[in-house]
Amino acid sequence: MIRPIVHDIVRFVAIAVIGLATFWAGLWMWGNWNDEWSGFNAQFTASDGYCNIAVVPITGDITTLPYPEEDTEDPANQYPTAAVDDILYQLRLAESDPYIEGILVRIDSLGGTPVASEILADTLKASPLPVAALIREFGTSGGYLAATGADTIFASPLSDVGSIGITMSYLENVGKNTKDGLRYVQLSSAPFKDYGDPNKPLTAAERMLLERDLKIYHEEFVKQVAENRSMPVEEVTKLADGSSMPGALALENGLIDALGNQDSTRAWFAAEIGVSADDITFCE
Repeated sequence: MIRPIVHDIVRFVAIAVIGLATFWAGLWMWGNWNDEWSGFNAQFTASDGYCNIAVVPITGDITTLPYPEEDTEDPANQYPTAAVDDILYQLRLAESDPYIEGILVRIDSLGGTPVASEILADTLKASPLPVAALIREFGTSGGYLAATGADTIFASPLSDVGSIGITMSYLENVGKNTKDGLRYVQLSSAPFKDYGDPNKPLTAAERMLLERDLKIYHEEFVKQVAENRSMPVEEVTKLADGSSMPGALALENGLIDALGNQDSTRAWFAAEIGVSADDITFCE
């Protein structure tokens, strides 16, 4: 009697194991089918299938290419770089994800190169999704220009905002080189080929050339901010003295749209999408 009972138990366990394996296999296949049918793929999407607001950070110097890694043990060389191509990739993932209904661009940047900042601003403007920019600690110079491409800009009352302007200042090494017995040997095919080299004195003609470019860059910066923020050029020009200001003052001057933190953007996204604020979930 014992042997048949043992056989029955073994048979029951075997059937249970096979049934459980079949169940999990079916669940896995259904999950893959559902993900394929719905367009969700964890490797190539911004959402996990539940969150609906992509969070894209812009942290550090905004550049077209990432800076080469320097001394990683020195904290002074650890300021992050916001490489444009990396950010554009994240934005494309968000825009192609069927679960994503809006994009929050989270900015902590003191600025960057003019072209890189312009690319980000233009890309945000062209996004088919509602885009909110949240300036946290800093959103100045190129960091602010990038933010102006968003549909709305939030900042803390204590955020550093603005600094509309261009700088080409540099440290000249001529005196130090002379003291060290170093002499600059100029070998250039054209008179302005090495202008701005810190190892040679800046001539009056070279200074005029640099100041010409500064003026062009500055006017274009002002023009783009005015266009992106729907402000008169004259009004932006008054603010474009290179200085930054706290978020509270930036709101008064029209450089941002609202004061708040990430949670404060929920109501804006909810209104744009047409859902309750409780239905807004950030992907992070």
